[in-house]
Amino acid sequence: MNHDVLERVRAEYLEMPGMRLTARQVQRLCGIEVAVCAHVLDLLVTRKFLRRHADGTYTRLADGTIPGPRRVQAA
Repeated sequence: MNHDVLERVRAEYLEMPGMRLTARQVQRLCGIEVAVCAHVLDLLVTRKFLRRHADGTYTRLADGTIPGPRRVQAA
């Protein structure tokens, strides 16, 4: 697998926060073969960059998980 392909998929998700795509949509967006796309998506899930949802879509793991400001009480 080409490192450039991995970085291309990663860059697409970084560029568009909240993006939720199926493997087929990622394949078309990035212009890569089915097997290569599956391998890249699996690798990005293993590296905890992407999350695969029950409906087969992939999102960035960090999307929507950034905690808000913490409340601090004065003493």
